[in-house]
Amino acid sequence: MIFFRLLSRLPLGFLYGLSDFLHFLLLYVVRYRRRVVFENLRLSFPEKSAHEIQLIAKGFYRNLTDLVVETIKMPALSPDTLRRRVQFTNPELVKDRLRAGQAVIGMASHQSNWEWIPSASVLNEMPTDSIYKPLNSPFFEELMRAVRAHFGAVPVPMHTLPRRMAAQKNVPRIIALVADQVPDVPEQAYWTDFLHRDTPFYPGTERLARSRSLPVFYTELTRVRRGYYEVRFTLIGEPPYTDLPPGTILERYRDQLEETIRKHPSDWLWSHKRWKHWRGKYSKIEVKLT
Repeated sequence: MIFFRLLSRLPLGFLYGLSDFLHFLLLYVVRYRRRVVFENLRLSFPEKSAHEIQLIAKGFYRNLTDLVVETIKMPALSPDTLRRRVQFTNPELVKDRLRAGQAVIGMASHQSNWEWIPSASVLNEMPTDSIYKPLNSPFFEELMRAVRAHFGAVPVPMHTLPRRMAAQKNVPRIIALVADQVPDVPEQAYWTDFLHRDTPFYPGTERLARSRSLPVFYTELTRVRRGYYEVRFTLIGEPPYTDLPPGTILERYRDQLEETIRKHPSDWLWSHKRWKHWRGKYSKIEVKLT
């Protein structure tokens, strides 16, 4: 832990030099998940040439190593620096709901530097619960919780979300979920086409929105230049949900995410084993969204 604290105090320019070295190391020496990355890219973009896939892959590894050093640096950033580096283009869309005493759901993705969004939201007067999957390593779990909580965001392990919702039911805040993860129980996932493949999504986000009558915002993060980002909210679901067909919120999220990925393909987490499940593996698929 002390090592990472010391590392965070190094200038960001030096850390980007470290990122350049790690980028070369992961791509050409370690070849970190190279087969997974290239297979995901080829199947997601069948219209692109081998050269185009190669360029996207190189950009992906650059984004990945920048994410690592920027996450390490976050506790040493000043609040003003983080506000300057993460700009919200339409924060009033969410702030108006929070001022009215309403919690909202923010559906983000593994795009660009998603680790900075909850902290930047808090610094922009949008309290945030950051829902996450706990890590297997106790050391890195403790480290990431400390990093994510540094500016006042509340890291909430996914399995404790129901208890957190009950305890904070009248507290206006963003309930932020990185919603493009692989469901733990694919038989109970919501399945839909995503980047040319049958893909399972967590049904819990839509179920939560409907059961708690919460509005849902797609949270798009775009890299402006190295170390600088823009966040834009798009309303994709609003109560009452009585006339909205089940699955609509997840389908809208899927559509928005696909559009973001196609505009900025190198910035998504292509090393993630997103398609390790397929519907044909399971004899019975049962999903409840209401």
